[in-house]
Amino acid sequence: MVSNPRTFWLVLLTTAAALGAAVAVGPLLGLAAVAVAAGAAALVHAGALIRLALRIHFRLDEATPRSLRSTRTGRHDFGPCRGAGFLGMGALITGIGIPATALPAVDTGSMAAATTLIAAPTYVLGLLLLPGTAPTLGARLRRLLDGAGIGVSLFYCAWVLALGRSTPGTAPLRLAVALTGCVAVAVAVVTGLRAVRHRPAALGCSGGAALSIVGADVYSLLLLGHDRAWLDAPPAVIAGLVAAGLAMVAGPFLITAGARRAGDAPTRPRAFDEDGSLAAYPLLIGPALLAVAVSFLHLLTGGRFDGVSVSLGVTAFGALAVRELLAASDIRRYSQRLAGREARFRTLVAGSTDVTIVLDDDLVVRWQSPAAARQFGLSDQDALGRPLTDLLHPADAEPVRAALRAVLDGREDLLVQARLRDGFGRWRDTESTVSDQRAVAEVAGLVVHVRDIGDRAQLQRTLDELTWTDDQTGLANRRRFVAAADEACRESRPGSLLVLELDRFETVADLHGPVVATAVLIEAARRLRAASGPDALPARLGPAAFAVLTEAPLVHAFALATRLATALAQPFHLPQHTVHLSADVGVADLPGAGSAEEALRHADVARRRARQASRGRDGGRVECYDKSFEAALVRRTEIEQQLPGVIGRGELDLVFQPIAELATRQPVGVEALLRWRHPRLGTIAPAEFLPIAEDLGGGTADEIGSWVLHSACRQLSSWRRDGRDLWISVNATARQLAAEPWLPAVATAIDTHCVPAECLVIEVTEATLPDDTLAVDQLAGLRALGVRTALDHFGTGPTALAHLRRLPIDVLKIDQSLFTEPAGRRGPATPIVDVVVALAGRLGIDVIACGLETESHVDVVRAAGCPLGQGFVLNPPDHAEHVEAYLERHRTPML
Repeated sequence: MVSNPRTFWLVLLTTAAALGAAVAVGPLLGLAAVAVAAGAAALVHAGALIRLALRIHFRLDEATPRSLRSTRTGRHDFGPCRGAGFLGMGALITGIGIPATALPAVDTGSMAAATTLIAAPTYVLGLLLLPGTAPTLGARLRRLLDGAGIGVSLFYCAWVLALGRSTPGTAPLRLAVALTGCVAVAVAVVTGLRAVRHRPAALGCSGGAALSIVGADVYSLLLLGHDRAWLDAPPAVIAGLVAAGLAMVAGPFLITAGARRAGDAPTRPRAFDEDGSLAAYPLLIGPALLAVAVSFLHLLTGGRFDGVSVSLGVTAFGALAVRELLAASDIRRYSQRLAGREARFRTLVAGSTDVTIVLDDDLVVRWQSPAAARQFGLSDQDALGRPLTDLLHPADAEPVRAALRAVLDGREDLLVQARLRDGFGRWRDTESTVSDQRAVAEVAGLVVHVRDIGDRAQLQRTLDELTWTDDQTGLANRRRFVAAADEACRESRPGSLLVLELDRFETVADLHGPVVATAVLIEAARRLRAASGPDALPARLGPAAFAVLTEAPLVHAFALATRLATALAQPFHLPQHTVHLSADVGVADLPGAGSAEEALRHADVARRRARQASRGRDGGRVECYDKSFEAALVRRTEIEQQLPGVIGRGELDLVFQPIAELATRQPVGVEALLRWRHPRLGTIAPAEFLPIAEDLGGGTADEIGSWVLHSACRQLSSWRRDGRDLWISVNATARQLAAEPWLPAVATAIDTHCVPAECLVIEVTEATLPDDTLAVDQLAGLRALGVRTALDHFGTGPTALAHLRRLPIDVLKIDQSLFTEPAGRRGPATPIVDVVVALAGRLGIDVIACGLETESHVDVVRAAGCPLGQGFVLNPPDHAEHVEAYLERHRTPML
């Protein structure tokens, strides 16, 4: 069997040359060569086709479950292999009958005619039974009628125009052969062209069958026309025989090649003709009209119709009439099917909540489903003929247009969300799926399925509000604030970040309850919104912490922070309550930070710096972030971590500085000064770590204050037992004065260490002296215990001279600034010190000059009448054992 196309053409040319040579030698040899060549080719491919049919059958039989391999009658299903089998049988008949025509004892024409009359229907039957050519019995009947109508009509035209005039009285056998061949070829061509599935395989098989039928038909007609006289036939007849032989050689090859392609992927049937009932019907119109035209022409030229032409005409008309009846039935059935599909489609579309829209290549609405009026109030006049983007929100139109263009460019189908204006002018949240159906002839456009997602969008907005909004104040929460700041950092947008915290807010809930605290938060949030402006994003970060994100540069952000601090410092007037708060604000430059968290940290460092700087004041300070704040924050953090347990580790220490009479330089008392000697941080002054201890809470500051008081009393008791007549002063903080247990603690220390009350002096500074009656009451309580009180660093704070009479103060320690000349000023400072000393003397208050560093300082204060002094010029602060040496040198015996 020849399967390669190049080999096929080589064999065909070789066969043609061999046949030509045989004919040239002699007609008898030529006839034998033609017959043998055609028969051999037919037999070889007949065997191949029959083997293929059997292989298909057994392969399907093996793939079928055992319970389904046979019917109830026990017969196997030969359906899929019948086409190839009958084609093989047709080739087998040709391969046997054609070579027999060369035998001397055989009637050559009759044998050839019989072969053609049997082989042609067999080929046609094989074609009709091929998988995918005509799936149903009705389709096969229609193929036969189509082929018969076309073949008979064309043969009628040929007979009326030429054959009936040139060969009158043609033998019935020749007529039957010619008509059979014409009809069989027409059926083969129609079957191949109108195959429902496997069209390439069907075209190959039909082409090969038609070629074989044409070759056999021509071969038979030539032999019937000359009988044994063909030995003396003209060269044209011999050439016709050779051509017929070549056709019979090539035909089986094409059949086999087509049959082997039946295993390819099946082609898709036409949507309107899945069973092949309507296929080829339009082909009948042309041959029928041609036959009618030939008939009129024959009548006009004076011709007459013989019996053959009448029979052919009646046959063609009958085939056409039957085909018309079947076509009418097919059309009626197809119309009913189409009406049913349309009804189902309308039911689905009408009952669907989704709106279907068909767009053309210009994105213009060409069709919309009835649900558009029901769901969105859009009539056809509102939508048809308009671009879809005209119905969308301006902010969504361009993204949707880009998405639709992407689908037109061949990208995958997609899902888009947009706001659609309904027939009442309202914007509706919608979600649409887009699919490209331009390849479907019935649609030829983009199909958009639109659904209303308003409820889902509202739910999503509610969830977003809960997710991104603080539930108490309505401000943005930390998550939303960080997301907005991160976006600004990624896009390198200019801007600033402000962090602030309401001071003393925790006391509001303690004093007035959580309802008042919540009302204060809501009012603070309102003030933040009003002061920030529409372009800023205020947010709540914590219980009393807020932040503002603004696009303003650092200078303008500082001004905004000042406005915020001023707004929050205003009294909060609530029903039955008035709350006074303040807020320190930290400002950080957004471009200077790599992320939102880093910017927040910078701003919070600046806020904490502002809070430290405003300690003891009303607050409301603003600080911009500086890298130097980081080191201070690190040190403060280390101190915070090391403060707990400092007493147990024995790291606190007291140093003492003598207080002496300036005239005799005799010590009369000492001041106890606290020091924290950390093994890694070094010596830390109380001014640095005591405020941190108070911020930490948890009693750390109280423990330190109690330790200082008891340590000082213990040391004083030891010195007095040694015969030294001294008094000792201890510094007290504003927190201690504000604590009610302070007086009992002082009394306990005096009693525990057997120290005379008048020998203990409690010092307070102007800066830490609380401006309330509680402090005055505490100082009066100390005086009632016999403990003296002192106002330290007088002259550096806001205390007026007139207030000294109101305060229960026994000792006034004037600051160095009162007796030190400012730079660039001439003249002694004695008049100022003289006034203070004179006033204190009239009020019965002892005066001590602090910070004496030079003898000139001593001279100035002595000239002003100050009797007592303290400073490095007398003796610096030192440990108890070193101070004891100083006291020993200036020993004052006890009375």
